[in-house]
Amino acid sequence: MDQKTKMLGAIVIIGFTGFLLGIAANFVYFKALPILIEVFPQILEMDWIVWGLVGAFLAIICCLIYAYLP
Repeated sequence: MDQKTKMLGAIVIIGFTGFLLGIAANFVYFKALPILIEVFPQILEMDWIVWGLVGAFLAIICCLIYAYLP
């Protein structure tokens, strides 16, 4: 394969992954988070726990993207 084709393929894959992550973030924010707040009100009202979970999720996603780069 040509080097430019590989680079284009990597950009398309990363873009598609970002698109899917955007869909997942929308779902979590508008659907899952209100349900979790109703079920676990005391735990999820603490900001540092929510931001810690978001940070952990972003770290995992960044590691997965880095692992799949050509």
